Amino acid sequence: MRLVGINIPDNKKVGIALTSIYGIGRTAAEEILVLTKVSDSKRAKDLTPDEIAKLKEVIEKNYKVEGELKQQIRQNIKRLKDIKSYRGSRHVKRLPARGQRTKTNSRTLRGNVRLTAGSGKRKLTKT
Repeated sequence: MRLVGINIPDNKKVGIALTSIYGIGRTAAEEILVLTKVSDSKRAKDLTPDEIAKLKEVIEKNYKVEGELKQQIRQNIKRLKDIKSYRGSRHVKRLPARGQRTKTNSRTLRGNVRLTAGSGKRKLTKT
């Protein structure tokens, strides 16, 4: 079953299956089910075409999902970089932007994923 351009898993319950859409979590999925009056205990494959249409309509009308949401997030980060805020500068340097420590953690953001100690450190580029 396809919903908003995404394949929804058939064997999962509708509330869980909706979370496979980027931008919809458990809480949003439960709100959507209440608005459309679809039972949470139903499996995704058991939905009628009418219920699918209701779900699609509510999601498109009330939620930003998938490409639209990703584009908005990209624009927000670009705006932070353009105004040269602290958070923007952290994004530019590919470091954690929310105050996390970097001495021991944040290997994936720093590009310091290593299998053995000493290997895999990213070379610093001069700007």
